[in-house]
Amino acid sequence: MAFKIVYTRIAVKDIEKLDKVAKKKLKVKLENYSRNPLVHTRKLIDTKIGTYRWRIGNYRVVFDIHGKTIVILRIGHRREIYR
Repeated sequence: MAFKIVYTRIAVKDIEKLDKVAKKKLKVKLENYSRNPLVHTRKLIDTKIGTYRWRIGNYRVVFDIHGKTIVILRIGHRREIYR
């Protein structure tokens, strides 16, 4: 059973800034990762922006898990996401 994915307003704005290819790749990976999210997860050292992250190519998805819900907080390029 897959976890439910919820996006914050900021995450939706982050996704809108991406090109079509990156959006498509992100969608496929998020669907795969939502089935078993902790397998591909890294815990963030500095938890100001979120608790966990996924690496999808050059992009990072920062998120928290609440029960059976994944809350996507930020999505951005690896150079800019942690600033």
